[in-house]
Order: sequence, then structure tokens, then C-alpha cells
Amino acid sequence: MTSHTTDVPDTTTQRAAAPTPGKPGRRFPARGTRRPGSRALLAPAPVLLMVVVALTDLFTPDWLHVSPAMAAVPVLAAALLPWRATAVLACAVLVITGLLQGDAGSYGRPDSDVTLGSLFVVGLASLAACSLRQRRERQLHQIRSVAETAQRALMHPLPHRIGSLALSGVYLPAESEARIGGDFYEALPTPYGTRIVIGDVRGKGLEAVGASATLLGAFRELAYREPSLTRVAEQLDERARRHIATLDRAPDGDGPDDVGTAALFTERFATALLVEFPPGEPVTRIVHCGHPEPYVVHAGEARPYEPARPGAPLGLGDLLETEPVAQTLPFVPGDRLVLYTDGFIEGRDRRGRFHDLAAPVQAHAGRPLEAMVAALRRGLVHHVHGDLDDDAALVVLERLPGEDDRCV
Repeated sequence: MTSHTTDVPDTTTQRAAAPTPGKPGRRFPARGTRRPGSRALLAPAPVLLMVVVALTDLFTPDWLHVSPAMAAVPVLAAALLPWRATAVLACAVLVITGLLQGDAGSYGRPDSDVTLGSLFVVGLASLAACSLRQRRERQLHQIRSVAETAQRALMHPLPHRIGSLALSGVYLPAESEARIGGDFYEALPTPYGTRIVIGDVRGKGLEAVGASATLLGAFRELAYREPSLTRVAEQLDERARRHIATLDRAPDGDGPDDVGTAALFTERFATALLVEFPPGEPVTRIVHCGHPEPYVVHAGEARPYEPARPGAPLGLGDLLETEPVAQTLPFVPGDRLVLYTDGFIEGRDRRGRFHDLAAPVQAHAGRPLEAMVAALRRGLVHHVHGDLDDDAALVVLERLPGEDDRCV
């Protein structure tokens, strides 16, 4: 599993790149260097099957013909091996089957010819299937590379520190090429204090990445312009609705305002959490937009902060008629705020159990900030056995004594 880290040097993950000392940064390792998967472990299976069938045919009576089972060898190779290896095994199957028939004295008989002809046809079909599989894998790799490049340009590195706030975060992309998601986060120093957003666009693929780009671009503008955090949330909801309307517009409509039938059943939206640390005040303001509640760590005790009035997800504000509300809670030096997307709580193990984030947050609450984030990442990767079905993002903030949060 690859991971995009901000400042968390984790020796347990080979591709977690350490940032340059003294500079904020997050490096994005290439996906092509993922660890060997189940296909690599099964690669010897076709050869082993061929050996087993050949030995079985040698040590069984002549009236028991086992060699037709050789047809499974090129089929299995087509699913696991490259085209050339599949071709070599298909030819080897024909040669070995012919030798086995000669040893049994049946070579040249009609039934033996039918067997060799069938193996030849199966070999050709396996080569065609292998070629199609490799072509599709190349296409999926290209799509995944494009999406990751877009995410690299989209997600700015988190700074190590903004005023009196220390920040650390991690981004874990989904393992499946078809499930590249739209998780996003950003932290900005503004005239109104440090402002942070973390969110998750519903859906997968380049469409989700495009929606994330729209929302992040809007947040970067609105965070500096709007004095009210609730106003920022309202404007983000409006931008999301405009983006959804553009996607749902029918290409063959009679007029510019015609909307396709897909819009009637649209489920496009984004959850988000907006956080503000006003300058000179030991508090934080949080606006919930349908996002999982954060964890607040105070005096070593971690607890979820559930909103009294949760807001609607971005893009659904006009349907639910719920106005965003900023809620204030104390945030003194030493306190921490854990923000995350649903990938950190919806990751499942092989038995289908969801990942419990509350327990590791409490267990690692007393560790240094970077060590805490690294431990939470390792816990998720261990729980899902390295096979993450959805993107997962996490940002942890800690109030430090001293500096102001105002952007000068």
C-alpha cells in the first residue's frame, strides 16, 4: 500500500518518504512499487500443476488418461503470468503431453490427436485472454497514474506548524484502481486565524478528484475572504451544487437549463469538516457538514466531539434546508484534534469487521504528534491487511504554547 505522508517518518512502510528537514512537505511515491500481492505468490502454480499432472500420468495405469488435465496449465498461466511465459507453458504442455502419450504407446491414435488438438486450441485461447488481460491492466495503470497525478497537484503539503498549531497528517490511497477516491484536506493561515478543511467526495475515479479540486480551490479563496466560518461552509455548499448541476446537465437537452434524468436520482455530495482557530483565543470553532465527528484529546483523554446541530453534506444544503452552525469548544495548549475521513473507520478486516479508530487514538494520545499519526496509520494498514478499499486521510493538530494563529 502506498501512502502520502506529511511529516511522519515511518520505517514500517517502505515508500513513506521522509520530508526535508526544516521544510514542510509530503512526498508522493509511485504506485508501481507496491509490495508483491497474491498474484506474485501464485505465479509458480501453473508450473507446479504441470509437474503434478505429468508425474501422475507417469505413475498411473495406461488406461487412466490424466494428460487432458494439462489444459488447465495455460488457462491458469493466462491469469497469472505475462504473455511470453504463457506461450512457453502452452508449448511445454503440448510437448510433455506428446511425450507422455509416446511413453504410454498411444501417440498417433485418434483420441490422442484429439487431446493434442484440444490443448493447442486451449493454448491459443489462453494467449488471447492473457493479451486482453495485460492490455486492460495497462489501461487501468494509466488511469490510476492520471488520477494520482491530479491528486498530487490537488493536495498541497501540510505545513509542520502554523502559529501555535503543530500539524501532522497522512493520506492512504485505495489499493484498487477502480476505487480512487476524492478525499482532501487543507490548512491555511488567514487573517481570521488558522482554518482547516477535511472532506470526502462521494464516488470514485477522476470525477471525484475533479470535485475535490473544485472544493479545495473554493476553500482556499473563501478562507481568506470570508470572516465567518459558517459563511465559508455556505459558499462551499453553493459551489458543490453548481458543480453537481454541471455534471448532471443533459448533453442533448432542448435548452441550457435542461437536466438529465440522472439528476433526479443524483447522490453526488461531499462531507466536510471546517475548523477554525481564532487568533488569541484558546478555543476552536467547528462546522460539521455531514462528516464523521473528530476526536478531541484533552489531558490524555480522547473523546469524540459530536455536533449538537450537524449540518448537511456539501451539495445537499438546498434539499435538507439545514444551515451550517459553528460550534465552539475549548482548545488549550496540549490539546489535540484528530480529523479523519471515513476510510479510517470503514476499513474492514478479512472477517468483515470495521476498524475501530477510537481505541488507537486513546492508546497513542500521549505519544509525540508524529509518532501518534504513524501509529494510527500502521493500525489501519494492519487491520485491513494492506488492502484498503477506500481512500483514507487523517490530520492531527496540537495546540502549542506561544505564537499567534493570525496570518500577518
